Amino acid sequence: MHPVFQPGSAPAEAVSPPLVSDGELLDSYSRTISSVVQEVAPSVVNIRVQHTGQTGPAGSGSGFLIAPDGFILTNSHVVRGASRIDVTLADTRTTSAALVGEDPDSDLAVIRINAPNLKHVRLGDSGKLSVGQIAIALGSPFGFQQTVTSGIVSALGRSMRSQSGRLMDDIIQTDAALNPGNSGGPLVNSRGEVIGVNTAIILPAQGICFAIASNTAQLVAGWLIAEGRVRRSWIGVAGQTAPLHTRVVRYYRLPVSRGVLVLGIEPGSPAEVAGLQVGDMIVAFKGDPISGMDEMQKRLMATEIGIASPLTYIRHTEKIDTTITPRELTPNR
Repeated sequence: MHPVFQPGSAPAEAVSPPLVSDGELLDSYSRTISSVVQEVAPSVVNIRVQHTGQTGPAGSGSGFLIAPDGFILTNSHVVRGASRIDVTLADTRTTSAALVGEDPDSDLAVIRINAPNLKHVRLGDSGKLSVGQIAIALGSPFGFQQTVTSGIVSALGRSMRSQSGRLMDDIIQTDAALNPGNSGGPLVNSRGEVIGVNTAIILPAQGICFAIASNTAQLVAGWLIAEGRVRRSWIGVAGQTAPLHTRVVRYYRLPVSRGVLVLGIEPGSPAEVAGLQVGDMIVAFKGDPISGMDEMQKRLMATEIGIASPLTYIRHTEKIDTTITPRELTPNR
């Protein structure tokens, strides 16, 4: 119902909300950070690694407990190739750790310690993040344990390369300061939930830091704890992202202007069985457009192993539909 004003009357003036002073805002922000640190810090650990034949100081990184029975999530590059892993807890206890599994393609690893009275974190839903919300990083940069920095979520959905060369998607960008040794530590929201695993900085840039989203980390950690590795599928194609001829794109009304140019095919591979040849351009898998190698790799997850699926490619100027059955990617491939 619309308000009715009597002749000669004036609408009531809008009441402004009470102003909050900068001091009050800062105090509220400080209380939030302090509360989060008290909640999460007991779960954050310092990781020191040694390698066979190493003569210099041990490498170091960070991690955090994700379960009460000693499972710790960290970066793959922190523990990769280590002959010995030692973990220092927030209460200064130090114990050795065993590698449960690692996945260089997502730069994540799980190690495990055997110790009583362990406090673990809560993993948040990174799919619900918003740019601008508070982000708090905890870790051990340069060996300074239990260091806290804070900032905001600067951007979502970034992509970056892992050390294995595979593209990692759904990366969180933050301006919470990270330094060497922060790798593997948690990025936390204002509710004390882990929203990411701190993984990289860009030098010499300032305020551009990255974390692997918690939803990705939770999925990978589950695989690593269950099987010690992450299963992915494989079709046996060596290729590269390449542009399609504009006439081909227009004629077939393709939704992409690039595809995967097949440069090589492994003998006996699913690609060879499906009839692919060097020079073909893959443009769709399971009806979804494929615009390059990164997109193809993203589609080839464990769920595709042994599943016969439609594949579309361009040979010269002809569009061909076939069926391909990916196999499991083995570690030596």
